[in-house]
Amino acid sequence: MGKRRGRAVPPPPPIEGGNEAGAGRGQHPEAAALRRSCHRDAVAGRGGARRRGRGLRGGERRLRRGPSPAGGGGMAAEGKVTGQSQEQFLLLAKAARGAALASLIHQVLEAPGIYVFGELLDMPAVRELADSEFSPVFRLLTIFAYGTYADYLAEAANLPPLTEAQKNKLRHLSVVTLAAKIKCIPYSVLLEQLQLKNVRQLEDLVIEAVYADVLRGSLDQRNQRLEVDYSIGRDIRREELSTITRTLQEWCQGCEVVLSGIEEQVSRANQHKEQQLALKQQIESEVANLKKTIKVTTAAAAAATSQDPEQHLTELREPAPGTNQRQASKKTSKAKGLRGSAKIWSKSN
Repeated sequence: MGKRRGRAVPPPPPIEGGNEAGAGRGQHPEAAALRRSCHRDAVAGRGGARRRGRGLRGGERRLRRGPSPAGGGGMAAEGKVTGQSQEQFLLLAKAARGAALASLIHQVLEAPGIYVFGELLDMPAVRELADSEFSPVFRLLTIFAYGTYADYLAEAANLPPLTEAQKNKLRHLSVVTLAAKIKCIPYSVLLEQLQLKNVRQLEDLVIEAVYADVLRGSLDQRNQRLEVDYSIGRDIRREELSTITRTLQEWCQGCEVVLSGIEEQVSRANQHKEQQLALKQQIESEVANLKKTIKVTTAAAAAATSQDPEQHLTELREPAPGTNQRQASKKTSKAKGLRGSAKIWSKSN
C-alpha cells in the first residue's frame, strides 16, 4: 500500500519512466501532474513573464476530476463502491454495540468517499452512545456530520485523536462548509481554518478533495484564492429544518409574485394587441370608404360632361394645351430680351 501524508491510499498504477516527480512517493500520477502544473503556474504568476491555464487567467488552474487512469467510467465505479461500502457499514452498525460500534464509527470516519453521516446518527444504537462511556466517539461523529476542523480543535482535549486520513476528511468537510457561505475563498482563510502550514499543503488538500468528488473549482494562485464551482451537501440538523422550510416558503411566495407579474404583463400585451387590431381594421375601412367616395365622385363628374370616367381622370391629370404654349412663348421672349440687352451693352462699350 502506497502512503501519502500517513494516509493509506490504493497503490498507484505503474508509471512509465521512473524519473517522474512524485512517482517515488506513491502519488497518483494525474494528481502529481496536476500538482506540477499548478506549481509551474504559480512560478509564472509570481514572475509575471507568462500566463498559463489554457485560456484562464495567469496563475489559475481549473480543477476537474478526470476519468480513472485505468480506463473510462472511473467516477461512476467509485460512486458505486462508496455507496456499497456505506450500506455495509450501516448493516454492521445495526448489530454492533458498545466498543464494537465505537470501533466501527472510527472506520466510517476514516473510510474514503463517505462524507454523509446522517443515517448513521439516526440509528438507535448509535444514539445510545451519547449516554455511555463512548460519548466522545458520538460527539466526534456529530462533528464530522455538522461541524468543522476548528470545532474539533476547540474540543480536542475531550475527543479521541484523529488519524491523518480523518483529519483530511474533516478538512474537506470544512472547505465545503466555507464554500456554502462564499464561493471565492482566500488562501489565508483556508490556512487559518484548516490549520495548515503552507500553501503547498493547502493545494494538495484541495486536489485530494477534487479527486474525491467533494468539490470542483479552480486554484487562482495569482490572487491567492480558491474559486468553488460546485460542492457536495452536508448533513442537516433537525433544528435547521424549520429555517429551510421557511426559506422554501419565501421562495415559493416570490415565485408566485413573479408569476402574477408575468400574467399581468401578458394580459396587458393581449389588450394592446386587440387595440392595435381594432385600429388597423378602422383605418382599412376608412381607406376603403375614401376609395368608394372618390370613385363615385369621379363617375358623377364624368356623367355631367358626358365623358368616360377614365378619360376624365386623364384630363384632370394632364394640363391644357394652351398652358404649355403660353409657357413656351414666355421663355422665348425672355431669351430674346437677354440677347438684346447684350447687344446694347457691347455697343456702349
